[in-house]
Amino acid sequence: MKKIIAITVATLAIAGCSNMSNTEQRTLSGASIGAVAGGVGAAIFHGNPIWGAVGGAAVGAASGYVYDAYKKEQASEYNSGYNAGKNNKPANAPN
Repeated sequence: MKKIIAITVATLAIAGCSNMSNTEQRTLSGASIGAVAGGVGAAIFHGNPIWGAVGGAAVGAASGYVYDAYKKEQASEYNSGYNAGKNNKPANAPN
């Protein structure tokens, strides 16, 4: 019975993430990774794993959001250069 519940929960979690934007996916991924790292780190150093997971999730979510902004800026710069080359014009930095 526990296997069926675990499989159902995992399936629903995966299906629930399918319609997310890149920003939402990166923020959630950062929060998930941060929560696990914070919980494990707190447990290793004899702290409260719950508070470690909460703090790690907050830091991870913020990091995921910042990483998404970086990737969007990088894509914008690439597209600006690509379009400039395609149109035989000098590249201008995006605003």
